[in-house]
Amino acid sequence: MPSGAPKEQAAGADRATPRISQVPYRGGVRRARCAASNPFLHWDRNPDMKSIAVIGGGITGVTSAYALARRGLDVTLFERHRYPAMETSFANGGQLSASNAEVWNSWGTVAKGLKWMLRSDAPLLVNPRPDWHKLSWFAEFLAAIPRYEANTVASARLAIAARQHLFGWAREEGIQFDEKQQGILHIYRDKAGFEHAAQVSKLLAQGGLQRRAVTPLEMQAIEPTLAGRFYGGFFTESDSTGDIHKFTVGLAQAAQARGVQMLCGADVRRLEAGEDGTRVAFAIDGVEEARRFDAVVVCAGTASRAFAAMLGDRVNVYPVKGYSITVMLDDAASRASAPNVSLLDDATKLVSSRLGADRFRVAGTAEFNGFNRDIRADRIAPLVQWVQQCFPGVSTRQVVPWAGLRPMMPDLMPRVGPGKRPGVFYNTGHGHLGWTMSAATADLIAGQVQAALESGVQRRRAVLAA
Repeated sequence: MPSGAPKEQAAGADRATPRISQVPYRGGVRRARCAASNPFLHWDRNPDMKSIAVIGGGITGVTSAYALARRGLDVTLFERHRYPAMETSFANGGQLSASNAEVWNSWGTVAKGLKWMLRSDAPLLVNPRPDWHKLSWFAEFLAAIPRYEANTVASARLAIAARQHLFGWAREEGIQFDEKQQGILHIYRDKAGFEHAAQVSKLLAQGGLQRRAVTPLEMQAIEPTLAGRFYGGFFTESDSTGDIHKFTVGLAQAAQARGVQMLCGADVRRLEAGEDGTRVAFAIDGVEEARRFDAVVVCAGTASRAFAAMLGDRVNVYPVKGYSITVMLDDAASRASAPNVSLLDDATKLVSSRLGADRFRVAGTAEFNGFNRDIRADRIAPLVQWVQQCFPGVSTRQVVPWAGLRPMMPDLMPRVGPGKRPGVFYNTGHGHLGWTMSAATADLIAGQVQAALESGVQRRRAVLAA
């Protein structure tokens, strides 16, 4: 998540979580520390290498930095927090879900939002207090409704393309992240929801994703621990789950091993771009510095809108708050009663993932309430109740709540590509599919940056030759 403006603190990010996480890496254990003891450490590098600044150390920033480094570019990543992946990439639902690629731009979503507006426990909640950012975002959301089908197909294609990169990088770098490749089961409690899902399946198939309808009896065979009455479901065997925080931390370490300089605790104050390159002004522990780069990639999550404005671009990312709980499976009965297959409950808009033997993650809801990161009890309660209803044998005595802000564009499509000024690029606004799409958009933006830099070199050579 972002360094720099705006200055909101994550809900419990650096305060309520361990300062240092440990993940297995290349057979050993390496700490998830972002900056070296000297945060201004300069690496021995080839002066002819093109230098790239990546703004933001969440999943999109780290994957972008890693993909750029694989292309032989000189990369510096700026992250506001002491470690990477401390905001929206800290405790999401855990799904790598091409099957959840349906965009939200539909009149059905609008109708549900209006119906739920006065319910504090509603899956989708909008603070009715008007502000320009929210109003402009919703206006563009409505304008994107005619592109619902095309964008859903495009999202599915992007999600499928991401799998090859993400799993390939994890294998190559030895990253362990509680990965489970056991599919995702979408569950429906009524005929209307199931029939809508059947239409969505046709769009996902156009994007290359195959998922199959299953009966309640087949649902029980897929996940025997699931309790309740259901009309039917859809099962996507090719989808998977894992711990986004562990993956991002492991890939950040791999990026450092490939030469990426990671500056954590770096508060980016200003971005500038011109014909002579880009300039990043930042401060670490109150000490200010500015550095010049050949290009900058903004991967700053919900702060991307503010950074884009500095660079003369409009990137209308809105912070859509989601909640999660991590249920600690501390006893044998809970471990036996918790599901192994990942679920998406369409009625409640909740997803669940089993993270290793002793953790069960439930996440979801969408709250349009600005940059508010408060963890509200009335928003957490439905998640706990869902566990108690669907998996009554799981103890909810030990539950860790969390909230994060999804960076979401109005059409629910990520902004991946160049800005107006030379050397400026964006990889942001992935919304609820940030982790699912991240490896594909990182590879895409890295290729665009490399091509633009090589084109610039060729143009300068042509000018000199003339």
